[in-house]
Amino acid sequence: MKINLAVIPGDGIGPEVTSEALNIIKAAAGRFSHKITLTEAAAGGAAIGKYGEPLPRETIDICKQSDSVILGAVGGWQWDNLPGDKRPERALLGLRSSLGLYANLRPAVLHAALSGACPLRPDIAQKGINIMVVRELTGGMYFGDKGRKRTDMGEAAWDTELYSAEEVRRIAVRAFESAIKRDKRVTNVDKANVLESSRLWREVILSTAQNYPGVSLNHLYADNAAMQLVRDPSQFDVIVTTNMFGDILSDEASQITGSIGMLPSASLGDSNFGMYEPIHGSAPDIAGKNLANPIAAILSAAMMFRHSFALSSEAAAIESAVTQTLEAGYRTADIYSEGMKHVGTKEMGSLIKKGVMDFAD
Repeated sequence: MKINLAVIPGDGIGPEVTSEALNIIKAAAGRFSHKITLTEAAAGGAAIGKYGEPLPRETIDICKQSDSVILGAVGGWQWDNLPGDKRPERALLGLRSSLGLYANLRPAVLHAALSGACPLRPDIAQKGINIMVVRELTGGMYFGDKGRKRTDMGEAAWDTELYSAEEVRRIAVRAFESAIKRDKRVTNVDKANVLESSRLWREVILSTAQNYPGVSLNHLYADNAAMQLVRDPSQFDVIVTTNMFGDILSDEASQITGSIGMLPSASLGDSNFGMYEPIHGSAPDIAGKNLANPIAAILSAAMMFRHSFALSSEAAAIESAVTQTLEAGYRTADIYSEGMKHVGTKEMGSLIKKGVMDFAD
């Protein structure tokens, strides 16, 4: 297969972890006789420095001409004082909207080798964690009307949560389809007790569920869901929720699996095209120090092979190499514990690359 990838290295640790992910992609491509073409583009802070804006038109065009996008983290303290529409993070919203990527899949899995890194009680961790968070990505408060005005109480600001029935339906379909391939359980997370947008959200979820009689459905308010994630994460299979709630809950899910540096993500639309990125931030405090954990970026590459190209063996090779490397005791700083073998970003990437090359299909 010939695969044309757009690559957005990003800011902070983005270029470092993206570099390791690309090494793994090249290794998997070589192992299974695919041809990979890479085209680099700028977004986020890097684009601000080069073009004066976080998402230049050239970057969108490069992404649209590719088969999929590999993205590093964007942002950093040096851009914190910019207006909201000029900040690096606006590139993420612009990419998702421009590329029609409305479904964000965020798997949270506790590897057996990392059970000691789970901050929950051992009896809870031993039950295992294997959750798929399906987050709506192009609607809700992040994209709704917003603004500021003067009031008797001083300056005020607002952000509007707005969802159409079709926006909810299509993300519901993604969630139920994901559940069919897993344990056939969906948990809908909303705030239907207080938000009208959540009431519509739940109505559409319930309507869509009728098309999936083999999948069980339950509902939790967002605050209760946050509590249940730390009380007993094993109760969850697929979580479907809004843009904002998904942003928050998936980060919580990442931490109970050991580190936010472990979790990949896939942003998908109606086609096989996707954008793949780790869910962590740019971590400028450790950028350039060979400290970042590249596993989330590497596992994002595995998701790319599986979801965009239906190459399950290539994805399995990467996932198996990650598991074997962890079982061998190798750890970056964020998941290190006494008795393990401490390695840096590059070393971890090299170890996983070797595992990919040695993979026996």
